[in-house]
Amino acid sequence: MSTLGTISVALTDAPACGFDAVNVTVTKVRVNKSASAGELDAGWTDITLAAPKKINLLNLTNGVLETLGQTSLEAGQYNQLRLVLDSNANGAANTVVPTGSTTEKPLETPSAVQSGLKLVGAINVEAGQKTDVVIDFDACKSVVTRGGKGTYALKPVVKMLPAAVNGIQGFVATAALAGNVTVSAQQDGAIVSATTPNPTTGEFFLSRLAPGNYDVVITADNSAASVVANVPVASTSSTVALSTAAAPIALAAGTTGSIAGTVTLTPRSTLDAAYVAAKQSFAAGPTVTIRYQGADLDSGAYTIANLPVAAPQYATYSATLPLVFAASTGVTAGTYRVDASATGYTAKSLDGVSIATANQTGVDFTLTP
Repeated sequence: MSTLGTISVALTDAPACGFDAVNVTVTKVRVNKSASAGELDAGWTDITLAAPKKINLLNLTNGVLETLGQTSLEAGQYNQLRLVLDSNANGAANTVVPTGSTTEKPLETPSAVQSGLKLVGAINVEAGQKTDVVIDFDACKSVVTRGGKGTYALKPVVKMLPAAVNGIQGFVATAALAGNVTVSAQQDGAIVSATTPNPTTGEFFLSRLAPGNYDVVITADNSAASVVANVPVASTSSTVALSTAAAPIALAAGTTGSIAGTVTLTPRSTLDAAYVAAKQSFAAGPTVTIRYQGADLDSGAYTIANLPVAAPQYATYSATLPLVFAASTGVTAGTYRVDASATGYTAKSLDGVSIATANQTGVDFTLTP
């Protein structure tokens, strides 16, 4: 009787902020039973692609997968996976196309891409069975600007997702689709999954969510946000609908503003990226992230643009559709809590930042370990 099983690996993505393309070139995937194994340690099995595959991560939203390959393994539990990217020696392997441009710009890649982007988690391979693994490459958080050089850097944010397809689906009214719509599933104000609707139909699918309750936030340029609280995902195979093609979620028109400042890391680091999020809280309801932005890797400067001045439209989930949205309670229009964070540093928050009458600048943070 065979003691071998099969592992199959695929890649997916959340939407990127301010880019029309984020391209990475994958050369292989490595897997090891040891969570602490180093690049040169024993126990690695490689899935080497026939040729390096250049993938536009922005094509992998709404649950779309890019298959990377599969290999046979001894049955057992594997605890580390590494995604290996091609080096950017010629400047063309890993690139971005900023929104409004048609030119690919090189994406600086850390030396870690040579040994692989490390993911730790239990992967159980059973004899005679195929185990599917999905890697989520968060393009929005993974690309940061380097204002001092006028370039872009890759600070990879990757995680493993459940392979089974489940999640939250629905439709956004097509009238809003020209405004860069983003749909996210959140817990306690942290974005767990995000996507962009189909550009023609407005359909969205937040896939591969761990069972639990989520708050769904829909944002678009020149619109108030829409929030659906307490959306239940019952199991790894269940899908819950928030709207239908016949009765899509319509976003309320509204003006927008911005919050800007700097994030200073003390001690300074050119390896760790800082992120700034604008959040709002509802009376007897959740706190949600409306928009977030990475700070410039060199200067620490950031601007969170297209923040709604109007308070969000709000609904609590109901299986009876269409959902009924109403003006938010407990949210002061145009007022946000701004959070700044970076790996290895203590996060900080500033309450009561208002863009109701003017954009805000000088919203600065100094983060220490």
